[in-house]
Amino acid sequence: MIGTFGKLVFVASASLLRTFRDFRRTSSARWATHDIYNHNPKSQFLGPGQDEISFSMHFDARYGIKPRNEMARLTTMCRTGQVEKLIIGGLPFGVNKWYIDSVDQTWEVFDNAGRLLVASADVRLKEYV
Repeated sequence: MIGTFGKLVFVASASLLRTFRDFRRTSSARWATHDIYNHNPKSQFLGPGQDEISFSMHFDARYGIKPRNEMARLTTMCRTGQVEKLIIGGLPFGVNKWYIDSVDQTWEVFDNAGRLLVASADVRLKEYV
């Protein structure tokens, strides 16, 4: 097992492949700019921003995954505002929990009965504070 996001288990084995690629984390800071008459503006640090994580997932029926079910699960987690810990390599990722901010789906290959065989999803998580 590579890790988990709630009940979503990232795994790579001979019979099941549900993992991610292109994992990226973005951290930011919050700043305010105050206009000062006849002087340069002054910047003020307000605190940290929300971290973001993005990654891609590839689902292929040949590897024990039902792509349509996986897409539905990600969409449900996003639309219901599910907040979960992200665990990678047995350790929590970051200090706080995360929520799915967006899921961008690509349905790639269908069989002659209209069943989805191959799909991919670009997932964006945001830090829940």
